[in-house]
Amino acid sequence: MSCQKVVNVLAVASAAVSAAVVIGGVSVYVNRDSIVDNIKSQAIEAALGSLGGLGGAGLGVPDVGGSALPTGANDLATPEDVSATPSL
Repeated sequence: MSCQKVVNVLAVASAAVSAAVVIGGVSVYVNRDSIVDNIKSQAIEAALGSLGGLGGAGLGVPDVGGSALPTGANDLATPEDVSATPSL
């Protein structure tokens, strides 16, 4: 095998590696927004998952909206006789 063939094989291998690096860089650049969003959501999930049950996930906590938010209205029934003491 001549020295020229070895050099040609190395040149082709070098070109293939260079093309792979360029294609990988372009694909990361094009998909950078979705990659960042994916990493953010994984980080948030990991942070909230480490809280255990404190995050409110899966505890039956009502969704924010509707009657879940306090309105400041007095929703307790007014007792008819406030001065009456309960019998024990």
